[in-house]
Amino acid sequence: MNILKRLLFVPVNQKSFLFLFVFAFFAVSNGCRKTEEGDTVVKKTEKKTEKPDPKKTPAQPNPFLVAKYDTTYEIPAFEKIKTEHYLPAFKKGMEEHIGEIDKIVNNKDAPDFDNTITALDLSGKLLARVSRVFFNIASADTNDELEKIKKEITPLLSQHEDKIKFNKGLFKRIKTIYDNRDKLELSQEQQQVLKKFYQEFVRGGALLNSEEQKQIEKINKKLSMLKLKYRSNLLKEVKKFEMVIDKKDDLAGLPEGVINAAADTAKARGHEGKWVFTLDKPSWIPFLQYSPRRELRKKLYLGYINKGNHDNKLDNKKIISEVAALRVEKAKLLGFDNWAAYILDVNMAKNPKNVMKFLNKLWKPSLRVAKKEAKALQKIIKKEGKKFKLQSWDWWYYAEKLRKQKYNLDDEQLRPYFKLKNVREGAFYAAKKLYGLEFVERTDLPKYHKDVKTFEVKDKDGKLIGIYLVDYFPRPGKRGGAWMSAYRQQAKVGGERIVPIIVNVCNFSKPTGDKPALLSFDEVTTLFHEFGHALHGLLSNCTYYKVSGTNVPRDFVELPSQIMEHWALEPEVLKVYAKHYKTGEVIPQKLVDKIIKSKTFNQGFKTTEYLAAAFLDMKYHTLKKSIKVDVPDFEKKFIKEYGLISSIVSRYRSTYFAHVMGGYSAGYYSYIWSALLDNDAFTAFKEKKDIFHQETANKFRKNILEKGSSREVKKSYLEFRGAEPEIEPLLKNRGLK
Repeated sequence: MNILKRLLFVPVNQKSFLFLFVFAFFAVSNGCRKTEEGDTVVKKTEKKTEKPDPKKTPAQPNPFLVAKYDTTYEIPAFEKIKTEHYLPAFKKGMEEHIGEIDKIVNNKDAPDFDNTITALDLSGKLLARVSRVFFNIASADTNDELEKIKKEITPLLSQHEDKIKFNKGLFKRIKTIYDNRDKLELSQEQQQVLKKFYQEFVRGGALLNSEEQKQIEKINKKLSMLKLKYRSNLLKEVKKFEMVIDKKDDLAGLPEGVINAAADTAKARGHEGKWVFTLDKPSWIPFLQYSPRRELRKKLYLGYINKGNHDNKLDNKKIISEVAALRVEKAKLLGFDNWAAYILDVNMAKNPKNVMKFLNKLWKPSLRVAKKEAKALQKIIKKEGKKFKLQSWDWWYYAEKLRKQKYNLDDEQLRPYFKLKNVREGAFYAAKKLYGLEFVERTDLPKYHKDVKTFEVKDKDGKLIGIYLVDYFPRPGKRGGAWMSAYRQQAKVGGERIVPIIVNVCNFSKPTGDKPALLSFDEVTTLFHEFGHALHGLLSNCTYYKVSGTNVPRDFVELPSQIMEHWALEPEVLKVYAKHYKTGEVIPQKLVDKIIKSKTFNQGFKTTEYLAAAFLDMKYHTLKKSIKVDVPDFEKKFIKEYGLISSIVSRYRSTYFAHVMGGYSAGYYSYIWSALLDNDAFTAFKEKKDIFHQETANKFRKNILEKGSSREVKKSYLEFRGAEPEIEPLLKNRGLK
């Protein structure tokens, strides 16, 4: 079963890390189902009752083990959830889930859609509840205790998944319904749900013999532990690294906000009076952009690209090699040539050949433009009287210089106009103009951290659509990157719509001193991107959990997020949210013009480094033999084969390519595949000469955002657009024509 999309979907933008700690095998359920409550036993005694000891805290009931949360909108009762509640709830959840599966299997009535497929879709309520909270918190605000629980629960969840996957009685009922599907009067959505369940059981090994299933089970257990170790190593590497600066002269060229943030980080890490730069994006990117200290840029950049690559206990080279080999072995057992063939079989791309053809079509123009950009940067170096050759740690610095020369524009000019609160309101404005949505902040609802803000999302008729949480700032217990997830998924149970609870988690520049949080333009587009994912989850209007919201093919799921980035750049929207944080002055038209003119700047670099990572992912997952590769040699051969220039490093290298440890294995290409779709889709608005054209917006909402995968996503896109997507808008918008 595709656990990534069914339990905890965590999309990430192209510039982010992805860690996924989900291994449970069950349909997400938040509907009207009976849950047994634990009996409270009071022992009677003839002795005099002792007075309670005020120093002892009475044991609190486990907040997961109730029929529903006793909170507004049944938001998780975060303030009541303690670390000790997770393991008992996980174990009880697995026990209940197996009981529900047994009930389906032992049903004496002939298998039909309701008593088997619907029942399966609604099963695992408790396990879903604890998993969604635990894995979200373990990504956004983890600690050593939660990391220990991950290690303990991971193999248990893997075994639980396989126990259901290889349940012969359950699969027999599913197969009976599937084989007779043409005789049943199923809706289009029901047909999709049935197809997905059947596919996932077959892809999980349901048709294999007992010996082969044991092999799959063994591989799954190994993979789950290896992936957990890889992510744990990476998190420790990021937390461990710090570049401490004790000379003020070494801060030359850095913006005030960056310096203040580094001072705050130093204080938090025990380096009072100094400055610390880390591998969090708001820290290392501005340093590379603005610091003239080349050796320090090199030190910080090498720290970033060598995460998990130090031949120590946190090294990830052997892990990714073993994971790739195990995936080949699993794919072969399931009848596929390689892991990519297995993964892509249910994606829009269908097979590795189609992916490689598409990527190669983009590689040549991207590399050609990147080489021109490299020459332009080398000219600046020469003009400054320096004789070194452009290296990867130089690119950001000289690209920023070139942008200033060409467009008289840099991020620090823009940052005062991008107050975080205003940018968020700009995204809300776009959603209101497009879909009539209202976002009303609630300060009285439960939240898992003080930085979190919560909103009611209402439709144009005032009806509640969902609950939206945002968590924007870095902290020691939060992994890097940006993502969307759900504490509850949308569905319809008993005819009533289950209100989704959606969260966006990011790592944006924090407030410093007397300044509010001011974003770079890259962070602005990231906010709009993740907000697009949130809309996909919030506006879902499906009946079954199996196909609702973001439960769509990996190479389609980035369409709703990436299309929102287009509105962030539109002058009409910029003028709404881009206001100077001190004066309230709307961003001047001349700055807007500069942003638009510079839209294709450095796109050769950005597209090439991204494509390099996509190719690296495909190289690992088109291996046809279960062999452990030498990772450094594997990367060198790959770079040579594709002719990647030395001044550009793949966006993700093997030892910190966390996407391929989660839902993006053989799927990192999906961002650019979705870019084909989002550029073509936004053209539909441009053709109407109205970026908020209501008929077009309604068609996008109805056919894309509401449908999930309740029908084939290609059909959904054709219903919206009326034709196959064209590549010209993508090439044009990236300046690659």
